[in-house]
Amino acid sequence: MRYYTLRVPLFALAILVFHICAPAGQARSAGSNHADELECESGRSAGFTTCSETAWSHYDKAADQQGAANVMPERPLPREVVPPRGYQLSVMRGNRTPDGRPGEDYWQQFTEYDIEAKLDTDTRTLSAAARITWHNNSPDTLRRVHLELVQNHHAEGTVRNRPAEITGGIQLQRVMVNDTRYTDERISRNRYSINGTRMSLWLPEPVGPGESAKIEIDYHFEIPQQGAGGRMGHSRDNLFYLGYWYPHMVVFDDVVGWHPDLYLGQAEFYHGFGNYNLTIHAPEEWIVMATGELLNPEEVLDSGVLSRWNDARQSDDPVRVFTAGSDERATLPAGNSPRSGTDRVTGLAAGSDSLLTWQFSARNVRDVAFSATRDSHWDAARTPVGDLTGDGRTDFTLINTFWREEAPLWAEVTAYQQHAITFLSKMTGYPYPWPHMTAVEGAGIIGGGMEYPMMTVMGDYNLRGEEALYGVTAHELAHMWIPLIVSTDERRYSWLDEGNTVFSTAEAILEYHPHRRPHRQAQLSYVSAARRGEEGPMMRRSDYHYSPDHFLIASYRKPATVLVALRKVLGEDTFWEAYRTFVNDWAFKQAYPWDFFRTFERISGRDLNWFWHSWYYETWVLNQTIESVEKVTDGTRILIRDEGEVPMPVFLTVTREDGAVSEHKIPVHTWLKGTRNAEIFLPYRDVRKVLIDAGEYFPDVNRNNMSWEWEKPSR
Repeated sequence: MRYYTLRVPLFALAILVFHICAPAGQARSAGSNHADELECESGRSAGFTTCSETAWSHYDKAADQQGAANVMPERPLPREVVPPRGYQLSVMRGNRTPDGRPGEDYWQQFTEYDIEAKLDTDTRTLSAAARITWHNNSPDTLRRVHLELVQNHHAEGTVRNRPAEITGGIQLQRVMVNDTRYTDERISRNRYSINGTRMSLWLPEPVGPGESAKIEIDYHFEIPQQGAGGRMGHSRDNLFYLGYWYPHMVVFDDVVGWHPDLYLGQAEFYHGFGNYNLTIHAPEEWIVMATGELLNPEEVLDSGVLSRWNDARQSDDPVRVFTAGSDERATLPAGNSPRSGTDRVTGLAAGSDSLLTWQFSARNVRDVAFSATRDSHWDAARTPVGDLTGDGRTDFTLINTFWREEAPLWAEVTAYQQHAITFLSKMTGYPYPWPHMTAVEGAGIIGGGMEYPMMTVMGDYNLRGEEALYGVTAHELAHMWIPLIVSTDERRYSWLDEGNTVFSTAEAILEYHPHRRPHRQAQLSYVSAARRGEEGPMMRRSDYHYSPDHFLIASYRKPATVLVALRKVLGEDTFWEAYRTFVNDWAFKQAYPWDFFRTFERISGRDLNWFWHSWYYETWVLNQTIESVEKVTDGTRILIRDEGEVPMPVFLTVTREDGAVSEHKIPVHTWLKGTRNAEIFLPYRDVRKVLIDAGEYFPDVNRNNMSWEWEKPSR
């Protein structure tokens, strides 16, 4: 946004500020039942300010400094960050607190999934039956429910924002709601409708608070090679990775209600938490691993493989559980399975000659995925996560790595996972909570990586090298914390997920590869885009950036860079206390950006509206300049000019003739008065070097004007 300077009387400016900062008038839309709740006084009592006192004081101070009441500030000033109406109402109702915590009346929906699936590796199809029990924990009575069918991204005619293989999408065979058969026929009273990746059902009876609905869906689909934007699929006839493979309940939360955003292919997901029981039928010699704990390893794994896998649980060094291409069997013969009965999906007697049955259980997770590998090496080891149970002893999780011979760099991925999980558990202050973390090499499906609870699929990285492979491993594992433990809405605020993860990844890289400068790399990427004007606001909805590059900068590079700057502003101790508080407060809950903002304000005890608005809502740039360094009678005068729009404190490093170094700071409120110039006076004249932001913490768009060095006069 470009700002222009206009001369208007201060009283007119005050009126302008009021209209900009007070959304109450907007909230009084026709038909609104909650308009009165958004009055300015009600807002203050709920802990947010709809009339910006900060903006008033900034303009008043600017006028005082200029000595005239009719002079505008020299620069644009950040406005008060006002959350959307739904968030404000959530705070008023006690679902969330004004200082960024879950409220006493916080609630979220919960779902239980019982899914039985058959993987046909010859026809590359998945057939399944899902039994879903959806619990309404909200205070609302709901008359319809929505499910997400991500495989419809591959149906003919589906709206999408990136190309996709057409495989026909998900084929529904039977739909039941509370024992009532549903159809897609328009004349039927009990019908479901499908719009792209969204399935909607009117309930036979409304579901009140504390009640539940039961949904049964039988379905099948052809597995695309690179499905859901390269997030699942198959490769080389010896690998399947199944993500987004079942009907998933759409989130209904305290801020938006039913989330209306379809899956278009670029922006990712927002999921609620649930319990999962998985039964997966697959041919023998295919090793299956999934989100959750494998309940029947003795029924599916060959005895030697099972023995080594158990040994790995007590080993700090990687153990080769199974070697691809060896004469050893990977699994038991299908006909030897001790299970009995008839499977719902296959129609075959359990333990038949054709399929093995794998059972998994996962509790309180956002999603589930599974892999089926043949011809993959399997390495495993344990890694410490900290004191997860609170008994004063170190707890461990199991690391699994599946990789094919064509990806030799993957021989180190178990070690990479061990380091990343242990490091990130300590960094976040929240020990990794699940029984395993599994990485699957999926060249031919994906080039980068994609995360699911306890599971990730990543490319081979043969051409990018071992350091890049460590980086993608740390990145996907960092996602275990955000958005898979702290659930966030990636369809709307992908920066909260990806930006935090890029930042966390860089921290892990710094410890594993100390010679690298990952934060600086992200910063330079953002600065390059900012110089060209090729970026959009971070708070823009993820699917609606103007280009993939805009999305990349706003979701990944810029938010990670801004966190580095925020750490410098707040100081290491305060920053990390706030960061860890956010993760712990919102673990296994659904967090919004304003929860993140307010947590940092609560912990730091500082009003950071100027920071959030300038960096997250605008595409302003930072450009701090040393205008002049001048010797005067009794010392040295340093003039700093701020040529950009983003107000930030100035950190100056001054070196004297004897080599003595001193640090000086111009506080941010200097710029919030509306000025562009600031002066520092030093009581000595032997200044030899002045440098702004010596540690390169801030993403300034022009570092050429941030340093000054004394030039010795020529004789």
